[in-house]
Amino acid sequence: MDQNPQNGEEQQDKEKEETGKKQVNSKYVRMRLFPFIMLLFGFVFVTALVTTIVMSLGDDKQVKVSIPERKEFTKLYNAYDAIKKNYYKKTDSANLAEGAISGMIASLDDPYSAFMTKKESEEFDDTISSSFEGIGAEIGEEDGHIIVVSPIKNSPAEKAGMKPRDRITEVDGKSIKGQTTNQAIKKIRGEKGTTVTLTVERDGVEKPMEFKLTRAEIPVETVYKEMGSDKIAHVTISTFSEKTGEEFLKALKELDKKGMKGLVVDLRGNPGGLLDQAIAISNMFVPDGKVIVQEEDRNGDKSAATADSSVNDDYKVKVPTTMLIDDGSASASEILAAAASESGNVKLVGTKSFGKGTVQTAQTLDDGSTLKLTVAKWLTPDGTWINKKGLTPDKVISMPDYATLTVPSSDAKLKEGDFGDQVKVVEKLLRALDYNVGKVDGLYDSETAYAVQRFQSANGLEPTGVMTGKTTDKLIEQIRKQLKENDPQLNAAKEMVK
Repeated sequence: MDQNPQNGEEQQDKEKEETGKKQVNSKYVRMRLFPFIMLLFGFVFVTALVTTIVMSLGDDKQVKVSIPERKEFTKLYNAYDAIKKNYYKKTDSANLAEGAISGMIASLDDPYSAFMTKKESEEFDDTISSSFEGIGAEIGEEDGHIIVVSPIKNSPAEKAGMKPRDRITEVDGKSIKGQTTNQAIKKIRGEKGTTVTLTVERDGVEKPMEFKLTRAEIPVETVYKEMGSDKIAHVTISTFSEKTGEEFLKALKELDKKGMKGLVVDLRGNPGGLLDQAIAISNMFVPDGKVIVQEEDRNGDKSAATADSSVNDDYKVKVPTTMLIDDGSASASEILAAAASESGNVKLVGTKSFGKGTVQTAQTLDDGSTLKLTVAKWLTPDGTWINKKGLTPDKVISMPDYATLTVPSSDAKLKEGDFGDQVKVVEKLLRALDYNVGKVDGLYDSETAYAVQRFQSANGLEPTGVMTGKTTDKLIEQIRKQLKENDPQLNAAKEMVK
């Protein structure tokens, strides 16, 4: 017997319809919990999306997003809105944001914390990794003043006679009072070959001094070595950059091959740099396992870096060693000196160091700008915080008075009949070179003029008796040569290791 398929389908449809009616009329409607929640979330999402699109098509074409605000920033947002709405010139939002960050940093009253724009960050990286163009001085801030932490070896700043803790008050005749370190650096730096005039105040000098400097390329060559027939090596570290540890290790291995019997490490005028490089070099003087430096965070928790010779091919300095420091030795150079002194039994010679006892880290932000923050104190192995105190050498020896004098600019012209501080400086420098200038009284008299003539004749210059140009340059050169040959600090350091 045949069955009609169509009649079967109609019957099934009727049964489904009846079942559906029963379910609808039932007192309870059964639904699975998970699909229901997902459906609800979907509805909310679509509604929010539609609302956002509609708002974005409004007259102001802005999408309002509700962001949880921190109460302390309400004032900042209000100020930003007021500036954007009412200031009489158009403003740049990025500049306003950077200004706000700079303001927060300034409120810390910390000379070593800073905000750097992308361009400033690139310039900062240059000083650590390769070379840069400028006057060649580490600039910092102290008690509201822009100061010279230390001139870099063989730089225009050093050659002109700038000294640690010189206070820079003007750049090209314009005051920099109240400016940040980065703002001052931006004005002082520039392309090589260009000039900049700095007005400087110095303790012990009554009148402000002017330095007219020609900017140059400052190579970051950080290690210089020499050794005479006595086999006492003199190794200078000018700063701590990316390759300083490698340069220093290479220099010492070469000196070992030449029969080094004693070592003087010269940290005078070293403004610091990268902490890891100072630690790497400290490893060469401190026995393994002993403390190199301690860090103390905001909560008073301390951590210590200990010596590990494996980072330097297991190299340790085995000859008697002394280290030279002065008021231009700061930060990383003080860490090395303190580690070598307290954990490595190395004697320090010279004068008290600068006294910078804080640690900074640099965080690169999304747009390439940099936030440099002081994050900790650093302590010597014995737990001393040297900030604003410095390290006192085991043997305190000062340089001759004439070593700290500022030679007049070669553009200046001093002649018989002139009177003043610049004349007195010239008299002192000539006397240091064993020229008889008579009484050192600041008067350019006939005796001073005759001393200048004899100096000129001895150095192949026209004997005019006038101190200017090539004569001034030669005077600086001869003073430097004299200081190098008769360096009381270096001589004492060498005697201590013989």
